[in-house]
Amino acid sequence: MSDTNFIRENNARFFWGPMAHPGELRAAPPRVIARGEGVEIVDIDGHRTLDGVGGLWCANLGHSAEAVKAAIVRQLAELPYYNTFRSTTNIPVIELSYALKEYFAPEGLTRVFLTSGGSDSVETALRLARQFHRVNGEPERTKFFSLRKGYHGTHFGAASVNGNPNFRRNYEPMLPGCHHLPSPSTYRSEFATEDGAEIARAIARAFEEAIAFEGASTIAALIMEPVLGAGGVIVPHPTLFPLMREICTRHGILLVADEVITAFGRVGAACGARLWGIRPDLVTMAKALTNGYFPLGGVMLSETIATAFEANADTRATISHGYTYSGHPVGAAAALAALSEIRRLDVAANARARGSEILEGFGALMARHAIVGDVRGQGLMLAIELVADRAARTPAARGVVQAVFERTYAAGLMIRTSGNTLILSPPLIIDRSHVGRILEALDAGLAAGGAAAAAG
Repeated sequence: MSDTNFIRENNARFFWGPMAHPGELRAAPPRVIARGEGVEIVDIDGHRTLDGVGGLWCANLGHSAEAVKAAIVRQLAELPYYNTFRSTTNIPVIELSYALKEYFAPEGLTRVFLTSGGSDSVETALRLARQFHRVNGEPERTKFFSLRKGYHGTHFGAASVNGNPNFRRNYEPMLPGCHHLPSPSTYRSEFATEDGAEIARAIARAFEEAIAFEGASTIAALIMEPVLGAGGVIVPHPTLFPLMREICTRHGILLVADEVITAFGRVGAACGARLWGIRPDLVTMAKALTNGYFPLGGVMLSETIATAFEANADTRATISHGYTYSGHPVGAAAALAALSEIRRLDVAANARARGSEILEGFGALMARHAIVGDVRGQGLMLAIELVADRAARTPAARGVVQAVFERTYAAGLMIRTSGNTLILSPPLIIDRSHVGRILEALDAGLAAGGAAAAAG
């Protein structure tokens, strides 16, 4: 490994990191993370923090999941790579497809198409949704609906259904035929109410009105996150997903649950669809599928979709889509090991318990710090929204958010910021002692933010 002086000198000089201005990165290089141990990370200067980001929503088993690491090493020795295009496959892919069919059995999902990550999975789901309707003799069903504030990745199709203009504006025009419904946020409601059930009904009405206007026979799918992640951890009312499922079923529209973040325990359930008690037509996944140790994603498909494709006798059902690394044997081996550990450790139950403890602690922090406008979460998807004025709900200034981040990091916790919101998604294996550390570090960070706000 290069010496630390070389690393510091070349940090952000030749590598453009995602989701950042390259000029700003050169002026203020990012922290270099050197090691990961358990639920902690250590930077190049030796500063140790609890990983409140979970890698990026993905290191659910932490950074020392030895079973997953061992599976990767074994597979590298046996078959490091071979393609799965038409005439060849590999042993781990066959085993993984069966394991995923078993995992998603309550949702009635029986087939999987493997990808290289979350954006790939969303892109694949959108393509397969359109193709399904073409196979069924309805090729005019091409439009997509999604929620404002929803995040679905950065490919052109995925970004087109994204509900945040930040991921669209610099790359327009986007894919035509993509429409957005109101966000289910209660704190920043688009309706004249903060009642979650009424907001859910209002979104459902908006969807029905849009279907009537566009024509149901032109709409391919609705894509939604069970809990909106990058948009600020927006937890919809429990009735929203069932309402939208019923509307989709009645109008022949496919429902895609984007579970890239929410699958495999993070929301305190095996997946978001199970949390809300619905059966989607397609589920996208990635991130925790391999604990973030290998780039792998996938799309789970219902038996209805599978039957339509497999029974088709012409070229309409030929899937002319795929990736060099679709069904990568090393990734599949990693996923098999990760799924086994997810079950063995019952991480969903731990996420449910620890998430409740943290959310309760957030309430106490809100009582102490005036810059906290709202706290929310589901399982170990958690957020604190910072404000300049709690009554007016004015978003906190960028400098205030940065002050909170810096002091929280110094106090031993890595967090993520998105606009004026602090986002936490720690590994699902944290215990009560880690909950205490998280709250203590945030208390210090919020105090620093409050001082920065007072200084103007």
